[in-house]
Amino acid sequence: MKIETALLSVSDKTGILEFARALASRGVRLLSTGGTAKLLAEAGLDVTEVATHTGQPEILDGRVKTLHPKIHGGLLARRDSAAHLDTIAEHGIDRIDMLVVNLYPFRETIARPGCTFADAIENIDIGGPAMLRAAAKNHGTDEGGVTVVIDPIDYSRVLAEMDADGGKTSYALRLALAAKVYAHTASYDGAIAGYMTSLADAAPVQDAAPAQTAWPRTLTVQLTQEQTLRYGENPHQSAAFYVDSTRAAGLLGNYRQLQGKELSYNNIADADAAWECVRSFDATACVIVKHANPCGVAVADSPRAAYDKAFKTDPTSAFGGIIAFNRPVDAATAEAVSGQFVEVLLAPSYDGAALAILAAKKNVRVLEMPAGAGQNAFDVKRIGGGWLVQTPDAFHVPRESLKVVTRVQPTDEQMNDLMFAWKVAKYVKSNAIVFVGGGMTLGVGAGQMSRIDSARIASIKAENAGLTLAGSAVASDAFFPFRDGLDVVVAAGAKCVIQPGGSVRDDEVIAAADEQGIAMVLTGTRHFRH
Repeated sequence: MKIETALLSVSDKTGILEFARALASRGVRLLSTGGTAKLLAEAGLDVTEVATHTGQPEILDGRVKTLHPKIHGGLLARRDSAAHLDTIAEHGIDRIDMLVVNLYPFRETIARPGCTFADAIENIDIGGPAMLRAAAKNHGTDEGGVTVVIDPIDYSRVLAEMDADGGKTSYALRLALAAKVYAHTASYDGAIAGYMTSLADAAPVQDAAPAQTAWPRTLTVQLTQEQTLRYGENPHQSAAFYVDSTRAAGLLGNYRQLQGKELSYNNIADADAAWECVRSFDATACVIVKHANPCGVAVADSPRAAYDKAFKTDPTSAFGGIIAFNRPVDAATAEAVSGQFVEVLLAPSYDGAALAILAAKKNVRVLEMPAGAGQNAFDVKRIGGGWLVQTPDAFHVPRESLKVVTRVQPTDEQMNDLMFAWKVAKYVKSNAIVFVGGGMTLGVGAGQMSRIDSARIASIKAENAGLTLAGSAVASDAFFPFRDGLDVVVAAGAKCVIQPGGSVRDDEVIAAADEQGIAMVLTGTRHFRH
């Protein structure tokens, strides 16, 4: 059937005036509500208020305005049913052939600083989802149905079909738009469910014992596709990148790409590892990541100096790596980075000279990362038939809570290196051993089944890079189960060690540290990263 009547009621008014003019010029009668009706009327369009159409004024401060048989009957009557059409005619109900609606800005409201519970509740749309679901249900058959539009991007598509087919739309288009509606309302309801659940069930507390953590019985996750990727971890896998609709400031999902090729699956995963590590430092820092592990980390007085130190840790692995800075990139830093093959570069900002230098490396993916201290609400790991869900590892051990358990006390300089090593170890895959000295990594052992093998690999890495481990500090992400791992790092040159403790053989390991005249401090918490 030809589109004769359209109801327009939108919060996002992008393009709505132009779309309404186009509909009116094609002979479509316009119904509308509230601010949308006012906008159209002020533009000189002939528009009928819904209250006039139904004969029922808005009530309850606007909470009830479209919940009426003349609206829902007009949307839900089947166009291929003579009985339905006779019924609405009997009750003086006109068909509504097109519905253009988007919903109260609930997500935007709860994201505002100082949003109250009352503000959030008033921005839960009732009439809008009801109309959308009704119109989408009645998208119809080849004989006709309701065309429902929630996204301004679809306005031109709808007009093109109307022009091509005498004011009608195809079943294929109506079905596609209906599917889009249900995805949209599901996401909208999911955001409300997540907000309400966060209030009903106290948010998990990071330092609480597991028994004290309250988790919702039903976990609702709403994601929006950001891009389709060429492939996944391997070319035979397909992949896409989705973002949280309410992602917090400072997280990778907020990146802005300034130049370079499209990001790949592995680029995004490694960029996240690099960004999370570098933004954990207060001092100016550089992190180089390869295959999800930091292969070089350093702090210094400038981004260029931090990069030079980080690169020295493992120049071989840094080739084709991901480089992240927690400070703006200047020309000197860009010049240094451009001297090697880099896949992705991340920083809070870049000055004009830096961007000009990087432009010569047109394939380098340059990402601008807005500042922010946001954290994901939870971490997930997909397993067969389910999800493992946990709070993020956001715990940072305070320096004053460290426990020195050896006769030798660490110097202030050693304590600084131990804290630096411990922070890096948190972002290295388990089992993790990290040698540091002078605010830079010297050797990193990652992802081994045996902690002693990680220690040996870290020593080999340092030797291959021409770095000495004499006098170095070492972090182990979990306790030493035996003294053999400790013996390896001490033999390599370590003079102080930081580890969680908690092994049944702690006394044996501490005695070994005393025997070899090194300092050992315990954190009381571990940082497994699988």
